[in-house]
Amino acid sequence: MGTQASRLKPPRVVLDTNVLVSALVFGGRRWQVLRTAWQTGKVLPLASRATADELLRVLSYPKFRLDPVGRDSLLAEFLPYAEAVTVPGRVRGLPQVRDQDDAKFLALALAGAADAVVSGDDDLLSLRGDWQRVPIMTPVEFEAWLEKRQK
Repeated sequence: MGTQASRLKPPRVVLDTNVLVSALVFGGRRWQVLRTAWQTGKVLPLASRATADELLRVLSYPKFRLDPVGRDSLLAEFLPYAEAVTVPGRVRGLPQVRDQDDAKFLALALAGAADAVVSGDDDLLSLRGDWQRVPIMTPVEFEAWLEKRQK
């Protein structure tokens, strides 16, 4: 059962780029649940310059066939709901990651005092047994975690 404070204060979450792009670009119940959670204030997504830059870069990939207006429209579905976090140049307590490009999500989690990292990336998910500072979960696990937390 969640505490009164945990019900009043939305959990702070880091959504990796593949999760964000899936929630913004693709349909489906799982992605709509996640999108609704941040748009209704059930969660507070965190963003840093590095994670926002990566999101913009990925949304510009030709495979998504988004013109600048479409891309900006999708960004408007997320960025206004996110809290901007300044990540210092050096963050202590980061684990070794197989893909150095994933370190920005863990650095954001620490700098932003995140309650969870949501990822579909095997490199990030592989850290779950070794790094206990911030829980790393799949979108399905996150949905169950959020539901339990709100009871």
